[in-house]
Amino acid sequence: MTDGLIAPWLSDSRWPTKPIRYVARLGTGHTPSRNVPQYWKDCTIPWITLADVWQLRNGTADTITKTKEKISNLGLANSSAVKHPAGTVILSRTASVGFSAIMGVDMATTQDFATWTCGPDLEPKYLLHALRAMAPDLKRVAAGSTHKTVYMPDIEQLRIPLPPLGEQRRIADYLDTETTRINKLTALQLDIRNKLSERERALRDGLVDNLAALCGELPMRRFVTKIEQGASPQCEAIPRQAADEWGVLKLSAVKQGRFDDRENKRLPEDVAPTPAYEVHRGDLLVTRANTPHLVGDVAVITGNTKRLLLPDLIYRVGLLPEMDAAFVAQVALSSRVRLLVESVARGSSQSMVKLRGEDIKEWPIPVASATQQRTLLTEVERNAETIGRLRAVADRQLSLLDERRQALITAAVTGQFDVTTARQVTPA
Repeated sequence: MTDGLIAPWLSDSRWPTKPIRYVARLGTGHTPSRNVPQYWKDCTIPWITLADVWQLRNGTADTITKTKEKISNLGLANSSAVKHPAGTVILSRTASVGFSAIMGVDMATTQDFATWTCGPDLEPKYLLHALRAMAPDLKRVAAGSTHKTVYMPDIEQLRIPLPPLGEQRRIADYLDTETTRINKLTALQLDIRNKLSERERALRDGLVDNLAALCGELPMRRFVTKIEQGASPQCEAIPRQAADEWGVLKLSAVKQGRFDDRENKRLPEDVAPTPAYEVHRGDLLVTRANTPHLVGDVAVITGNTKRLLLPDLIYRVGLLPEMDAAFVAQVALSSRVRLLVESVARGSSQSMVKLRGEDIKEWPIPVASATQQRTLLTEVERNAETIGRLRAVADRQLSLLDERRQALITAAVTGQFDVTTARQVTPA
């Protein structure tokens, strides 16, 4: 993989570009053996794992000081893990590719991160901004690999523009100020989206509660004919490229009541599909396992799903003919059902919560007639349409703010924008 393929915009830099490893010590991390209990006693060293990436996703946290897990000195000594000094810059290079931050204290990392400890010619904050400018390119390149990984030989080739140290600091200070302003606007838009979601949930809850009070309710088991679980064979990370190819749905195909058939992995040609697992329009899907916040999410399949297969982390719920799958999905999205799902999540000590078919059968469902089911769906869709238009505006604003931040960082680190006078530089 060549530098030009990773970040072609580097060719516009006013300053010479250099491999980062020329001006910073490149490193990575490791995981001490889980099979040796002694390595996991008296753990005091902060240890950055992919479970900490959530802190970095919105690009507003520059420094990481707390981690979900820690490792011990014994584990450190008996593995390839390294304690890096505070000020070291990290980059996630597998699974969640492209997220970066600066270590606020001495820390170790897993092998999922690349690290750079800056030398005298490189300012850590400047490197952080340069890596954030490169993040979309890294994600694009990694998306085509089987394991969604930027491998260390490619990390070694990463280059950045290298202006004088004083200019690096001026760029970093300028970007700190400007991105903080953008982050505040982003937070406002996110708050608007959250309030719209709360409003949508409150309207749905009101409709479901009123219907339950009017006609009573019964456990879901009275309406279920079967609950199926699919399979997840080894698949290619990229989605299927053509309608005649087979794909296996990803867990993210079911999200907050919406079904996205683009979220799938391509089934290799040498793996035979199981026809019984093929999903169809109108199927009710429920996520079987996920994080506590997302387990038990539901959606009804819409659109053309030819040659898409049910994975093992999603249930397909069969219903009696008198029950509309879309109606059941809306009830399942209401607070009364979500509270039941969350009670299952609270009872689990693991980060990955698994929902049993028996748990789903206990969900309360109003005993509504076909007319009552259609009426509720009509009201929910009418409210969703109005809120959806407002959410689309907020999403557009968030997209524009993200584009603005990315363009600003890229222009500043390449010198296309004079941060001293805050003006665009016209090429000679």
